Amino acid sequence: MEIRKVQITGGSSYIVSLPKTWVKAASIQKNDPVGLITQPDGSLLITPKIRGEQVQRVKEFEANAGTDPAFLLRYLVGAYIAGYTSIRITSKGRLPPLIRKLVRDFTQMAVGQEVVNETDDSITIKDLLNPSEMPFANTLRRMSVIVRAMQEDAIVALRNRDSPLAEDVIARDNEVDRLHWLIARQNQLILLDMTLSRKMNIPIGTALHYFLISRIIERIGDHATQVAKNALLLADREVDDELLSLIEAASTYALDVFQKSMQAFYSGDIAKANEILALIPNLEEQSRKISGRTLRYEAVTAIPLGSISDSTRRIGEYSGDICENIINHLIGNES
Repeated sequence: MEIRKVQITGGSSYIVSLPKTWVKAASIQKNDPVGLITQPDGSLLITPKIRGEQVQRVKEFEANAGTDPAFLLRYLVGAYIAGYTSIRITSKGRLPPLIRKLVRDFTQMAVGQEVVNETDDSITIKDLLNPSEMPFANTLRRMSVIVRAMQEDAIVALRNRDSPLAEDVIARDNEVDRLHWLIARQNQLILLDMTLSRKMNIPIGTALHYFLISRIIERIGDHATQVAKNALLLADREVDDELLSLIEAASTYALDVFQKSMQAFYSGDIAKANEILALIPNLEEQSRKISGRTLRYEAVTAIPLGSISDSTRRIGEYSGDICENIINHLIGNES
């Protein structure tokens, strides 16, 4: 941190000199305008970007036939979430078809990513989405609707031994992931460029809060996916109607807790969030009853049933985590 003294000029104007290294790095010339933004904590942000244009950041890396596809996908996702506006993949020779296919798959998975240039030895991906056009709250609402439907359909697939429906639930998890990545990216962009925070009317702390809620919802989607996978394993197994009814009741209860937690999130109701937390122990009791009944079955049936019970319980517990985050965030904003 550089410490500079405030001076008075003209008898009434307070001035502080700007660091020379920063001025040169930002290519600021004499008489150029700069923006001054007062932050919630009382600090002052000085920025050369007065028009609110997005910071352009480029990530480039090399790939070849020996590149691990799983690592490459993680790298692409990492660069996307980190907020890079362009990603360029190069090769010393021709890019292998496998790499090109993986890049195409990535652009379908990530919101706003498109291939804008392609040659024999390189591919350039560019972000075409304006972050301010995708409000955090809208994305979270869509995520919550998707994961709720996933869990409901996974239980229906279990009851009806509907393998195609279970497989459809598993496929829908990709949509939840891509929406979570979008929120993670927007949160990172706001951290990198606080003018975007002002443009979206989202304080940095609120953007982080949305990201944390998004991560919890994404995990709820993972558990709904796990229920669907176990429903596939049980498609040719006999499960008594009473146990299925217990599982259905527990799932309905867990989703009710989830829906109430999201309502508390949208309304910003601390009291309601606290009330919802008191509902979690009842779900744990239901889970114990289900687990006890699964012991009557052989391991090949009991293990998937136990996993379904555990995932259903975790959906309720994650909903409790949403309520705890709501309370923490709202109390923090009171100061």
